[in-house]
Amino acid sequence: MTATAPRFGPHPIRRPLAALALLAALTSLLFGLVLAGASPASAHAALTGSDPQDGAVVDTAPKDVTLTFSEQIAIGDDSIRVLDPDGRRADDGAPREVGSGGAVQYGVRLLSGLPDGTYTVAWQAVSVDSHPVSGAFTFSVGAPSETTVALPSGGAGGGLVGTLYGIARYAAYAGFILLAGGAAFVLACWRRGAGERPLQRLVVRGWITLTAATLVMLVLRSPYTGSGKLSDAFDLNGLQAVLDTKPGAALVSRLLLLGAAALFVAVLFGGYARRDDETEQKDLTFGLAIGGTVVAAGIAGTWALAEHASTGIQPGIAMPVDVLHLLAVAAWLGGLAALLVALYRTPSVESSAVRRFSRMAFASVVVLAATGIYQSWRQVGSWSALTGTRYGQLLLVKVALVAVLVGVAWISRRWTSRLTESVEPAVDEETRDAEEESEDRNEGAEPVVVTAGTGDEDIAPDRAAQLARQRAALTATKKKRVRDADPDRSGLRRSVLTEAGIAVVLLAVTTVLTSTEPGRTEEEASRTSAAATVPAAGTPVNLSMPFDTGGQDGKGTVRLDIEPGRIGANELHIWVDGENGRPLDVPEVKVALTLKSKDIGPLPVVPDHLADGHWTAGGIQIPMGGEWTISVTVRTSDIDQTTIDKNAKIG
Repeated sequence: MTATAPRFGPHPIRRPLAALALLAALTSLLFGLVLAGASPASAHAALTGSDPQDGAVVDTAPKDVTLTFSEQIAIGDDSIRVLDPDGRRADDGAPREVGSGGAVQYGVRLLSGLPDGTYTVAWQAVSVDSHPVSGAFTFSVGAPSETTVALPSGGAGGGLVGTLYGIARYAAYAGFILLAGGAAFVLACWRRGAGERPLQRLVVRGWITLTAATLVMLVLRSPYTGSGKLSDAFDLNGLQAVLDTKPGAALVSRLLLLGAAALFVAVLFGGYARRDDETEQKDLTFGLAIGGTVVAAGIAGTWALAEHASTGIQPGIAMPVDVLHLLAVAAWLGGLAALLVALYRTPSVESSAVRRFSRMAFASVVVLAATGIYQSWRQVGSWSALTGTRYGQLLLVKVALVAVLVGVAWISRRWTSRLTESVEPAVDEETRDAEEESEDRNEGAEPVVVTAGTGDEDIAPDRAAQLARQRAALTATKKKRVRDADPDRSGLRRSVLTEAGIAVVLLAVTTVLTSTEPGRTEEEASRTSAAATVPAAGTPVNLSMPFDTGGQDGKGTVRLDIEPGRIGANELHIWVDGENGRPLDVPEVKVALTLKSKDIGPLPVVPDHLADGHWTAGGIQIPMGGEWTISVTVRTSDIDQTTIDKNAKIG
């Protein structure tokens, strides 16, 4: 039989789908309006300033190095390290909080008698939302110099340990979705499914996955936020330190709640599945629904307690919203996985169960839309952050995947409307067990055919049981062929399988999103850092200085530009013209900068030869504003040279 695509005409669930389309449109509108009026918050900690500043050149070594962050961080003895040009520690190894008036500042005292040269400041800490953060910068004493210290190329939480921790994080989300969503599907959509072994395996595997992933995250937490070495996962002191932190407490709480979840699963697939009395089953359903919701909300709360929702503005609202968001995801995607298993692995699933799941999925999408708007407002904050940061771009990908998933789900619901209520003869428990055993071990195998004329009464009990299993296998095979030949069921299978595939990708994007610095924090830190390092816009410096070295072709003019002429990094251009006004290609040009009022300098600059009569140098650091003396040395031969000075205000 050829499957026919469903017609898109009126049907009983048209109104809910129309409401869903309207909801999507309103969500897009509200999303824009909310973003337009968003106010700042905090999540990932970010370095917003330092003293000395990045790239600064100071006359004498400071007593302390101070770092300013956007929020509180957890620091240890090695959280802030200052290294001299030879790579040796130049600090006392005891970081401390030095902020006042609400400022989040941490400092470390430098050793006395430090020589001139370039120093490297490397820092690593744990943000309030449990994610490791790190960075490095340099400053110079006296004048810049070569350094043997290599700035770290990657951030904290990378390498093999970071990869394994990320996999465990993904597995934890997936396990929770299968556990909570699969159980919700059984209780809310298909109670008879509690006796189906494929669904039992799905939920139990979700529990096992979540438990194993939580244990792995607990063991890897110390190297993930610290050294990055896998061998440190077995350090008991590191594990003890993790247990004293908020993320460690959240992971331990999750393990305790998983013990309660194990009891819930045992009752769901034990006594509940065997209940025949309708009144008893209804009472037990209510009790399991209440208990399961409490346990699921508690497990979801372990994420909200230790990650983005726990910091920033309105944490008292953000954490319950985050719990609702995760529960809605589990009900939708976990129920989708359970429906897929039911369609492929169980003898039959009533279309009424599929329709009930359709209503549950619709309610989940409504909750996801409402909570997603609020979360986006907290974590993105502006249109520029939505399109110009990695978090915002990932959020756009997530929204697009959700939209595609809703579209495919709509097609699935159309297939659902074509299904008729399956009416199959009841089978006794022995036959059902035989069918399930056959499907587990011999699915697809040809059953043994029993020849006519053999009476069961003349066969030994063992042989009779074997023949009964063979007959049950033959019956199951016939039923499977009938089910597979149903075009409506096949169409629903394909569309639900497509939904599940998109859901896997969506879960991966969501996992990456939870460990990415929110776009609003990234933008706020960039603005604060820029304001701290560049307090003034500056004015370009343009100088013209005549020279005479006294030798042949020793007269001319030096034209010098410093752009943008501000504190921080600048670019230097030098043009040397002869008496005839044409470019003069001299053997050597050098520049030195001195701020006499602060006893800074001379800071030497050796420009690179770019073209005839043209030299340039990039990244010229001006540590502070003032009246600078610019000295230019021009050499026109082996013995003829001169130095000319001119003052200019910079910064």
